[in-house]
Amino acid sequence: MIIIKILLGLIGIGVVIFVHELGHFLAARLVGIDVEAFSLGWGKAILKKKIGSVEYRIGLFPLGGYCKMSGENEFQQAYENKRDSVEPVKGTFFSVSPVRRIIVSFAGPFFNLIFAVIALSLVWGAGITVNTVENKIVLASSIDPDAQYPADSAQLLTGDRIVEIAGKPIATYLDIQETIVLNPEKELPLKVERNGEIHSLKVKPELDKSTGSGKIGVYYWAEPVVSEVVPESPAALAGLEPEDRILKINGQDFPYTVALIPIMRERPPVLSVEFERNGQTQTTDIVPWYSDSGDATIGLGYKTLHYRTPSLNPIQALRTGASKAWETFAVSVKSLSLLFRGIDLTQAISGPMRITMMVGEIATESFGQSIGTGFSTLANFLSLISISLCIMNLLPLPILDGGMIVLFLIEAIQRKPLHPRFIITFQIVGVVLIFGFMAFAFFGDILYFVRS
Repeated sequence: MIIIKILLGLIGIGVVIFVHELGHFLAARLVGIDVEAFSLGWGKAILKKKIGSVEYRIGLFPLGGYCKMSGENEFQQAYENKRDSVEPVKGTFFSVSPVRRIIVSFAGPFFNLIFAVIALSLVWGAGITVNTVENKIVLASSIDPDAQYPADSAQLLTGDRIVEIAGKPIATYLDIQETIVLNPEKELPLKVERNGEIHSLKVKPELDKSTGSGKIGVYYWAEPVVSEVVPESPAALAGLEPEDRILKINGQDFPYTVALIPIMRERPPVLSVEFERNGQTQTTDIVPWYSDSGDATIGLGYKTLHYRTPSLNPIQALRTGASKAWETFAVSVKSLSLLFRGIDLTQAISGPMRITMMVGEIATESFGQSIGTGFSTLANFLSLISISLCIMNLLPLPILDGGMIVLFLIEAIQRKPLHPRFIITFQIVGVVLIFGFMAFAFFGDILYFVRS
């Protein structure tokens, strides 16, 4: 299974990178720059074929890719030969104007944004199925009485229904998450339904330094009605069936599913379960399975809410896809500022290994539900990665597309070629920064898998 996850992850990331490099490739051809090679993957070419003047390659290492344009590294030769500028040769990178080079540099990130819009448009055009739970909450302090969270300070109570946050209607727990995680350390007005009455409160999400997101200290309230029993699991061996409603575990009331958390902290060898089936109360014992790390397996799934968005016509789908892509873009840009507010970067920043596994896990789990769910879930996640790649490449750092755009803007403003010494120094700084960042990301990935 892990091999399948890795393969699916590599395919997914490969698509996003292919789109990025395709943008550079098409823009280069459009503005009159010759392309020598177009590769998906880095390292030695394991497959290659020359069509016209371009050699198309598949590299040994599938994470990455490149579009090799004629003369794009001529500044190195100019520097070695102690020339003051790059001598333009027709068809080479530095033979075209700075504005055309800016177009080529911008095209990669722009194609990633376009890919996200198309992917999201297809998803919303087909309609998506969303699995979530109701907008009823359980305070984290009800599960861990020794802790205090923003929800407690806001005087929220277990059993409350959050019906509005900052003027936005809230229908499900997913709506709560989407709003809270994006607003760390920002006071938000709430409307809460409690015992049939609406109360107006305010909450200020704290910054979760492990993820860079906001949190207020609530769990979802899910009714303890069994929807699935994993075959040959402890729950199956105990005789539990779908539609059973669990009433008590080890003598403790079981009003919501997260009530299992404090019970399992003690690693009980046996769970005495009282449940209701067809109006009758019965009891059984479950013997949990524990892993070496202490994780427990019981084998129960609980009922959730399922709703499907309506299928949209092409115009509506494109409009919605563009809107969702822009929302994701804006949120991602906003999230960058959180990197400088003391968050744990080893957890908040994912490197290529972790991203590959995430794509693979999402693909295998969602396709396991249905083909339609698989495509929509994967398209959503790949659009997020594509937008993230767009933003990261537009950062004004050396080597990245954004850094090259800055160089060419300077050249356009001063109306004369940049000195090769300046370009190569700029590039060296970029190499150091990027390799340092990649090393940090790999280190974070290793820590993540060790902790897992």
